[in-house]
Amino acid sequence: MLFCPADRPERYVKAIERADAVILDLEDAVAPADRAAARRALIEQPLDPAHTIVRINPADTADFALDLAALERTDYRDVMLAKTISAGQVERLAAYRVIALCETAAGVISATEIAAERNVVALMWGAEDLVASLGGTSSRFADGRYRDVARQARSLVLLAAGVHDKAAIDTVHLDITDAAGLHDEAADAVASGFTATACIHPSQVAVIRAAYQPTAAEVDYALGLLEAAASARGVFQHEGRMVDGPVLRHAEAVLRRAAR
Repeated sequence: MLFCPADRPERYVKAIERADAVILDLEDAVAPADRAAARRALIEQPLDPAHTIVRINPADTADFALDLAALERTDYRDVMLAKTISAGQVERLAAYRVIALCETAAGVISATEIAAERNVVALMWGAEDLVASLGGTSSRFADGRYRDVARQARSLVLLAAGVHDKAAIDTVHLDITDAAGLHDEAADAVASGFTATACIHPSQVAVIRAAYQPTAAEVDYALGLLEAAASARGVFQHEGRMVDGPVLRHAEAVLRRAAR
C-alpha cells in the first residue's frame, strides 16, 4: 500500500503500477493551499477503484466535507479516515468502506469501538501523529527502535482489529534509506498478524513484499507439518516441537501468504 499525494496526478499511474494498492492522500501529504487542486485531480485523473484508497481529512475539519463532495464525483468507495477518534465519525461514512486511521491517543483508546462499525474494513495506526497528540517529540529512539508508547499503540490497534475480524495495517517507515529496518519491521508485522504494511516511497514496496512472502523453507515446513497432522491424533511432535491447534493455524497462515 503506497501513499501518493493527491495533488501530484503525474504520479498516480506509476504508484498503482508498483504497489498492490495506492492511497491517494488528501491530508498530510498535501499543503492546505493545494487541497482544492488535489480534489480536482482526484476527479479528473481516475484510477482503478478496486486498487485505490483515498485518505480524507479528519471528520472535525472543514476539509472533510469538501473531500466527501469530491469523492461523490468519483467511483472510489474505499477511504482512509485520518485521525479517527470515534465510532460516530465512521458512521458518517456509511456509503464507504473505511480504513480507520487511529493515530491519536483518543483514536487508539477507542480502536475497539471503531473496529466494531460495520463499514470499517481495517484499522491502521500512526506513530508520529500519536506522539504529537501526547505532546511528545519523537516516536523512536536514536537507534530506530519505537518508544514504548508507540509499541503499545501498535499492539492495541492490532488487537482491536482482531477482536472484530478486521484487517490491521502497520504504519509507514519514514526513513526511506533504512531498507534493513523496514524489512525487520515488516517481517515482525506479518509474524504478529498485520495484514499489510503501508509505505511512502516506491523503493519500499519490494522490501515489504519480500518480508511478507514466506521463504521456501517456511513453506516446506508448513506443508510437512500439515501433512503430519493429517495422521496425528491430538497433540503431537514434529521435528522436535510440540504441535497443537494454534501451531497448525500458524502453518496455514504461512501457506495463505505463499499463495498470494
